Amino acid sequence: MNINDQFTGAYLKASDLKGQDVPVTIARVELEEIGGDPKMVAYFQGKERGLVLNKTNANTIGEQHGPETDAWAGRGITLFPSQTDFQGKTVPCIRVRLATAPPQAPPATVNAGPSAFDDDVPF
Repeated sequence: MNINDQFTGAYLKASDLKGQDVPVTIARVELEEIGGDPKMVAYFQGKERGLVLNKTNANTIGEQHGPETDAWAGRGITLFPSQTDFQGKTVPCIRVRLATAPPQAPPATVNAGPSAFDDDVPF
């Protein structure tokens, strides 16, 4: 039993990605109070938990999709595990990169399995 599977929390954390890049489609961005401060949280199509957006991740999305978060709905991004410095320690984090287009469908006679946006990472 993995303790990270038992204590999932309300928002995504790096261990939820299980070391994988995870392509997702933004469903909406909401402003929520977290720890007494308003924070932007991105929610994704087909996923229950959202990602609290720090300045780095919000700016990465905004550079491609513009500063208006309402325009991000339906846009693809990729979440990936990384590390950052926090209070003098290196800690795991989630970073964002722009998603590449899903692969083209193979010919009808070939079953290539799910597309890049159909993942089995359970968050």
